[in-house]
Amino acid sequence: MNYRHAFHAGNPADVMKHAALARVLTYFAKKDNAYRVVDTHAGAGLYDLAGTSAMKTGEADEGIERVLAADLPAPAAELLAPYLDAVRALRREAGARRYPGSPALALALGRPQDRFLFCELHGEERQKLEKAVGGDPRAKVLFQDGWHAVGAHLPPRERRGLLLIDPPFEEPGEFGRLVTALKAAHERFATGTVMLWYPIKDLMAVDAFRRDVARLGLPKMLKVEIDFSEVRSLTQLSGSGLIILNPPFTLADEMRTILTAITPLMARDGKGRVRVSWLTQGG
Repeated sequence: MNYRHAFHAGNPADVMKHAALARVLTYFAKKDNAYRVVDTHAGAGLYDLAGTSAMKTGEADEGIERVLAADLPAPAAELLAPYLDAVRALRREAGARRYPGSPALALALGRPQDRFLFCELHGEERQKLEKAVGGDPRAKVLFQDGWHAVGAHLPPRERRGLLLIDPPFEEPGEFGRLVTALKAAHERFATGTVMLWYPIKDLMAVDAFRRDVARLGLPKMLKVEIDFSEVRSLTQLSGSGLIILNPPFTLADEMRTILTAITPLMARDGKGRVRVSWLTQGG
């Protein structure tokens, strides 16, 4: 996978991740007190699906475009509404083929009292991120290695919040770094929600990662995975996963409902596979 997320923006993995992000932030907003989002690998923040990079892969056509065009069952449509409404609102404002990365989506769902910290080390991506979200007074964009964000920015002063870790998986050892970051985040912010995204390509690496996460013995860890292709290799993305520490108690059922409805739309065989289960004691 190319580091620049513009090649993959709006693909099935993005849709899954952003659906979960939207449900978490919607749950947070049920309480008046502020929360903070720390996004360790924020990317450009906003993407043009009609641009050269996105058109080169066409991945969004199998992801967000199919979901937006679908007549979804009422329960899934209701749960997806905050996410999909944010995408449609952005398109009315910025153009018909625009798509929000995690930073733009989080800001769209946030309230005046909430705060957002976005880390991006890649110079060109950071410049785009600044342009996309840097003018929002709730947001701060940092030129920082996202792996250092756990130690530098947790716990947040709001004492509520989400740590989103979504690395590009272009360097060796990313699965190990996720495990280390999850452990450190829990030590610093035991009540915080942590969301880890990972690609499903190398099944042996993914199995080892799941075991390593479970061995941490942290309470309330939810695993959410989808397969949208039967083809698996070390280079081709065929599925997407999330490990979520301290998820909202409603999230497991919500993600089952959402993914059961949309994964067949995005799957290359018209079926798709959905797996939602607790790695350690859940709700």
